[in-house]
Parts: sequence; structure tokens; C-alpha cells
Amino acid sequence: MPIRARGTRLTCRSLVVAASAALMAMTLSPAGAHGAPATRESRPLYSYESAIRESVWVDTRLDGDGDGRTDRVAVDIVRPREPAQQGRKIPVIMDASPYYSCCGRGNESQRKTYDANGNVLQFPLYYDNYFVPRGYAFVAVDLAGTNRSDGCVDVGGPSDVQSAKAVVDWLNGRARGYTTRTGSERARAGWTNGDTGMIGKSYDGTIANGVAATGVEGLKTIVPIAAISSWYDYYFAKGAPLYDSGPEWLSDYVESPQARARCQAVQQRLIDEAPRTGDLTRLWSGRDYVRTADRVTASVFAVHGMQDLNVRTKNFGQWWDALADQGVERKVWLSQTGHVDPFDFRRAQWVTTLHRWFDHYLLGYDNGIDREPMADIERAPDQWSTDRLWPPRATATTSLRPGNGTAAGVGALALSPARPGATETFTDDRTLDETDWAAQIERPTPAKAGFITRPLGRDLRISGSARVTVTATPSTTSAHLTAVLVDLGPDTIRDYAAAGEGITTLAERTCWGASTPGDSSCFKETKARTAAVGQTVFSRGWADLGNYASDATGRPLTPGRPYTITLDLHAGDHVVPAGHRLALIVAGTDRDLIDPPASTPTLTLDLAGTSAKLPIVGGAPAFVRATAGTPASVIPAARRASGVGGPHPALPVPGGGHR
Repeated sequence: MPIRARGTRLTCRSLVVAASAALMAMTLSPAGAHGAPATRESRPLYSYESAIRESVWVDTRLDGDGDGRTDRVAVDIVRPREPAQQGRKIPVIMDASPYYSCCGRGNESQRKTYDANGNVLQFPLYYDNYFVPRGYAFVAVDLAGTNRSDGCVDVGGPSDVQSAKAVVDWLNGRARGYTTRTGSERARAGWTNGDTGMIGKSYDGTIANGVAATGVEGLKTIVPIAAISSWYDYYFAKGAPLYDSGPEWLSDYVESPQARARCQAVQQRLIDEAPRTGDLTRLWSGRDYVRTADRVTASVFAVHGMQDLNVRTKNFGQWWDALADQGVERKVWLSQTGHVDPFDFRRAQWVTTLHRWFDHYLLGYDNGIDREPMADIERAPDQWSTDRLWPPRATATTSLRPGNGTAAGVGALALSPARPGATETFTDDRTLDETDWAAQIERPTPAKAGFITRPLGRDLRISGSARVTVTATPSTTSAHLTAVLVDLGPDTIRDYAAAGEGITTLAERTCWGASTPGDSSCFKETKARTAAVGQTVFSRGWADLGNYASDATGRPLTPGRPYTITLDLHAGDHVVPAGHRLALIVAGTDRDLIDPPASTPTLTLDLAGTSAKLPIVGGAPAFVRATAGTPASVIPAARRASGVGGPHPALPVPGGGHR
């Protein structure tokens, strides 16, 4: 359990050191020894204050900056002193990041700090404070081109991934490490058994995905939090740009000043080979880890906010499905937050669960975590449910069809197809977003077409990834499309659109592990930030209609000609409760979530050629039961729906405001 810190850092540190001293007086158990008797958890038996802190530079065998010598990446290590003295080798928890110097990690944007001699003083986050006393080493890797590393940032490409993979190889005796950045004195990792778990949020978790997709030996587990699985799907949605800049901006943002000066050629390649047309080039194919998911041998504990509008949940959904196809051991937490770490939305349960996960997959403890429910889903702020399998076995793809209603643009959503020739028309309005459309769902407006079910008599659960197929005739040579699913009805949800993306940071701190004067284990607490809403957009997807014939290449449209395209909606898990209604909205530019097209098209939807394929738990029979015979007592009175604030412009930085 955490220690609450209301005073100074010294008070927190004193309490932790006292507790550690008491534990050190106990007989040391062989934590970390494979084949040890089954135990529930590793315990904080080792001194954090006297832990070994060292830096190593690992040769990546790449020359990304073209200076004629292979690049070395900086690896800062903290490990307990006692196991080596006892002749025992220990596993490693690794966080490989580009953010240790430029931007910081965690809710408090911590950076690595060093003393005057270059010795590391502070490791960001709590992984070192908590796990080193429990018999793990913690390794913080500066990706190539950042902080104290050579090379260049290539935004998820070979250099980024090899930066971390080379360290796993070094930990397993397959790569060369050195005691300095330029010297020849070798550093060997004789203190570890090579078993490695990678963890990290956003860019860091993305690198964990990328390294796992190489199949590198020694990587036993990864914990990707709000992570990217395909960099194309971070920047584009089937040809539609999600940001107004490409990977060259991000590379420049995170690189060290020295790398920025020497990496102009890499910067130019990121511009030339990632065109703003949204074409799927070789550069993007080489940054798609889903393609090589068949190489993954590590177990995966994924965490994602279902309202993450930075690393959008298509990245989670396609990675999860690919891992399932390969039979990879996996677990997932899905929260109501935006781009937020579980340490900041479910702290005590998270640390306990992560502790047990690492104990099982890195120490070999039979603690039962691999036999527990696969999924934890946040249903309401701080209210969670579990599933033995996710999505549940009863989930079946169910086709819902839009149809005309009694007013233009306000139609029905049901199992039966629309009558032949039925249409709806809207005009792209780049000043509006999904919250504007949803607020006007029951009113004819020129910028969207909405389709609504009857009020539900039973709960309806949608679990997994949905798709919407649209047949549309444009009036111009370019058009972007948006499709969103909306829960119409009152609720209290995490306010994912506000600052904090669903959390409020408090002044009080709690401590998670041991501290030193330069590295505190005490972090600010948080609480859920909520909003009372009349509607909730819970899944969304986008596309450039010009990609109708190919996901890889767009082309100009012929005005007056119909085109059919399928939009991939983002993965999630949402229950539309009895008394609410389910809505599908099809529109154009979703302001601040995709860029607008070059023109302002009017689009005519062919409703008979339009459908939504939803992963409904219980399939079509569940939809029929939910929409049949709705009791009048649960039908909400008609009123203008209200929701969270609209999306806001964001920098194209995986990590956003909460890195």
C-alpha cells in the first residue's frame, strides 16, 4: 500500500527508508530465481539507496546519422546490489523513450537528471523506486538521436526500434556495450538473466510493440500503454490526414540539439517518403508492427483510453486482433479516459496488477494472474467490470442499416435495409465537429445525416471494432468522411475533452516504493474529472473518399459518380443502457480530428448501399430484443442533447499533455 505524503519529500523518504530497513532485517528469499517455490509476490527486500546506478552505451550496429561509425544508445541502469553479491541474476524492466530530456515522462513531466559527473540521479516515474527493492533492475533507454544517444530519430522506424532491441540483445549477451559513449572499454550485463519486460506509455509503449514484433529472444512481456501499432494510422485514416504535419515535425521535436544538426538527411526522408496525400508508402509499411505480429512471443498487457484522441484506439484494436490471431497471451484494461496512464486513473489497483504481472512473466511466480479475467473495462467513472475473454465469445458482427425518417437528415437505424433509391444529403462544414452533430441529432441540419434506433428496452453492448460502409456521390473532386456512434441519453462520464482528459491532479502525494534525495517515489494523486452529458460519442472513424479503390492510394473523384468506401471505427466497449438510443452519424470533416479536403463537397448517401457492422454481444438477436417492445416508462423526454466539449487542436506528439 502507498504511504501518504502530506509534508516534505524528506518525510516521505524517511518513512520508506525505515520500512525498507525493517524488511532488510528479514531473511532474504531467492526472489527472481526461476524454479523457486510458488509465491504470491516479490517483496521489497533490497536497498534502493545503495542500489548500483550506472550508464552503458550499447552499439545498435546502425549508422543513422551517417558519420561513419555505428550509433550507440545511452542506457541508464539502476539495480539492487545484493543479488550480485549473492551470485544471483535478476530480470529487467525497460522503458525506452525519446522523452527523457526533451519533454518529460508522466503526469508531472519528469526528466532524467544527472550529477556533475554525468551519473544518473533521477529516473522518471515509479518503476525504479517500486521494483528495484523487489529484485528487478530498471533500465531507461534514450532512443537514438535523443538525450545522450547517437543517431537520429526516425519516428518508429528501424533506428527507433533497433535502439531498444539492441539493448535486449546486450542484456542477453548478443550485442556490445561500452562504459562510455566513444571509448573502447566493454561493459557486460553479467548481472542479469536476460529476461526483459518492456513498458511505457504512448511513444514508449509503441517502441515496446515494435520490439516485440521483431521476435527478439529474451523479451518475455510488454506493457504498451496508449501505444501505436501502425504509424500510418497515427497520422492518417484511410487517406484522411489526422494532423496538419507529418513525422518530420515529431522527429525535430524530440531530437537533441546535436542530433537535430546532424540529421538533416533523415528529416528530409521523413518529408519525402511520407507525403501529405495520405498514400501508404514504404516508409509507413516499415512502421506497421501489425504486419509482423506473427513474430511476437512476449505476453502483452495492453492499456488504452477508449476516448484517446491522440493515439486513437484503432491502434489498439488492430494490434489486439492480430495478437489474438497468433494466440499471444494477453490482458487489457480499457478506461473512459483520453490519453492517460493507469497510474493516474486507477493507481493502487494498477501498481498491484502490474507487480503481479511482472512477477509472473519475469520471475516465474505462479500467482494466478494468467488465469484471471482477460479484460477490465471502465463502465462509469471508477466503476469497472471484467470479462473472462475480450471481446466476449457471444460477440457477433451485426449489420445495421440506415433508413429515411420523417425529416431530412433524421433517419432510422434498424436491421432491415432501406428502400431502393432512399438517400440523404449533407454538405461538409469544416467549422463543426462530432459533438455539434450529436447535439443536433434529432433536428434537420445541413452538415450531417443521423440515424437513430428506437429507445432500448434492454441494455445493448458493443464490444470490439466496428466498420461503416458508405456509398456516397460527391459534388466535387475531393471529400472526407466521418462516421460516429453515439449513445443518446443522460449519463455521467469522465470528461475526456477537458484538460487532464478525464482526471484532475491533486496536491496530495502518495509514495510508491523507496526514495533517495534525488529520486522521490511520491507522486501527486488524481481523481476522476466528470461531466453530466445528454449524449456520448463512443466510437469514430474517418476516410478520404478518394481511397475508395485502395487503402494505399487516393485518386481524384468524379463529381456525380457514386463511390463506396468502408470506414474503420475505433475499438472500444460500450453499453447503451435501456432507455437510451443508439445513433449513427455520417458527415464530412470532423473539426480538429481530421483535416478538411481541398474542396467543400455536398455528398448524397445511397442508404441501400450504406451499413454499419457492429460487434454486438449477443449479435442480431440481442439487438432485436433490445429494440422490441420498449416500455414507455424508459423512453426519455425529447430534449436537446448535451455532451462534453468538442475536440481541441492537439500537437502530433504521442503523449500529448500526459506523457
